[in-house]
Formats: sequence, C-alpha cells, structure tokens
Amino acid sequence: MTFLARIVRFLFWLLVLSWGVRLLRRLFSSLQQNNASAPQQRGDGAGEAQAPKTARRLMRDPVCGMHVDETLSIPMREGDELLHFCSIACRDAYVVSSKKFAASG
Repeated sequence: MTFLARIVRFLFWLLVLSWGVRLLRRLFSSLQQNNASAPQQRGDGAGEAQAPKTARRLMRDPVCGMHVDETLSIPMREGDELLHFCSIACRDAYVVSSKKFAASG
C-alpha cells in the first residue's frame, strides 16, 4: 500500500471516529437533560401552581415600524388612541414630527 493511500485511510477513520464521538456526546447530553427535567415533570403539585402561558400581542411602532411586545413597549396616549413605541427615541421622534405637522397644518 502506498504512503498516500495510508494517509487517506487514516483521515477517513479519523472522520468516522469524530462523527461517532459527536453522536455519543449528543446522546449523553440528551440523557442528562431528560434526567435533570424528570423531577420537574412529576405530579407532586409544585408545577400546578404556575400560571398558564398566555399569548402576547405585538404592537407596531408608528415611527420605525418595528413590532414590539405590548408589555415591553413604551405607551403614549394621543387623544383617544394608545400608541406603542419600541424606544424613547422613537417616541420623541413621533412627538417632534407631530408638532411639526401641527405647526405647518
């Protein structure tokens, strides 16, 4: 067998070995995660006290168009309308532009 063929065969088996090690790591990490989460899944009453998950509403920022969670947004009431902003800078830009619009109106 030539020297080049031995190198290719060595690299092939090295690749197979590394894939095997990666597969075993994934298998053992998933087993560890399952064992760690098993006490939380028991019906001992601790998990029943948690509040049910609710869907969150996304509100669109009128300045930049970004969608932001309603609970994380910066609200501002303008007349009868409640506006939601992603940041204070967007809120200030909206206030400045609305003042310019009102002055030129």
